[in-house]
Amino acid sequence: MYRRTFSKSFAASAALSVLPSVAKTDDPPTTLPIVDTHQHLWDLKRFKLAWLKKAPAILNRTYLTKDYLHAIRGLNINQCVYMEVDLDVSQQRDEAAYVIAISKDRDFPTVGGVISGRCDSHGFAAYIRSYQGSPYIKGVRHILQAAEPGLCLQPQFVKSVQLLGKIGMSFDLTMRPTELDDGLRLVKQCPDTLFVIDHCGVADPKAFMPNHRDRSMHQAEPWKRSMAALAAEKNTVCKISGIIANVPKEWETADLAPIVKHCMNVFGPDRVVFGSDWPVCLLGGTLTKWVTTLKEIVSDSPLSSQRKLFAENAIRYYRLND
Repeated sequence: MYRRTFSKSFAASAALSVLPSVAKTDDPPTTLPIVDTHQHLWDLKRFKLAWLKKAPAILNRTYLTKDYLHAIRGLNINQCVYMEVDLDVSQQRDEAAYVIAISKDRDFPTVGGVISGRCDSHGFAAYIRSYQGSPYIKGVRHILQAAEPGLCLQPQFVKSVQLLGKIGMSFDLTMRPTELDDGLRLVKQCPDTLFVIDHCGVADPKAFMPNHRDRSMHQAEPWKRSMAALAAEKNTVCKISGIIANVPKEWETADLAPIVKHCMNVFGPDRVVFGSDWPVCLLGGTLTKWVTTLKEIVSDSPLSSQRKLFAENAIRYYRLND
């Protein structure tokens, strides 16, 4: 099991070295340790997730750590970061308490979490400052996929995200791929905050598949330009995750490769992290299928780059060392 840590600033966390025990240089790709930076859990007896009412049936059920442990069997995932689940605003503090509790429990693979926060709220500062210094609260996500366009550029939103950088927390950016340029404007206004660009900028594999392009959420070339622009900012990291959830019924590894390769190329080996997006990934395949597919895509990369993608970068950016 990896050890845990908390760093008080993005600059300090980026300078942390990776523990020698994370991955030996002679580890073959099949045995590389994995840190999952995007683990979802939801107990529908405890939390209210309104969006699940319109979600496919496979998601509209409770998913607990025991289910996650079953899903990761044999994958060598030995640490994970919980990702908020867009629950009812009234339950945000309960979610944070839940994250802290499971992160303290050494029987669980979860070692910290990115909690929900409404960055457009005037009460955000008081809310998030109450977790400042916690070794278990790593950052915030205000999911923008269903929000009104331009919300992330409103003054209160920008001020809240700037605060995250000041108190040593990151911001996970999840937004429609056609609005990534708004994300870039936000990034530029918050130079001291680390942004983790979730799900390869919510890329849709169908945009790269000739038979499905007319059904995709966006066009390939504008997405590529937007991701390259985000990668040009020094305070961004790309999370290689989520794309399997948007595949058509019939798909193969080559259909996801253009997205992964572009992200790896523009962000470089030091600024990419792996995420499972479990159980949302089940919309396209099992977690084992996603890991196997990604390993195949990056199999021609140097082993050092694979270690960074699957574990080392996550430990550094989500501050899991001590």
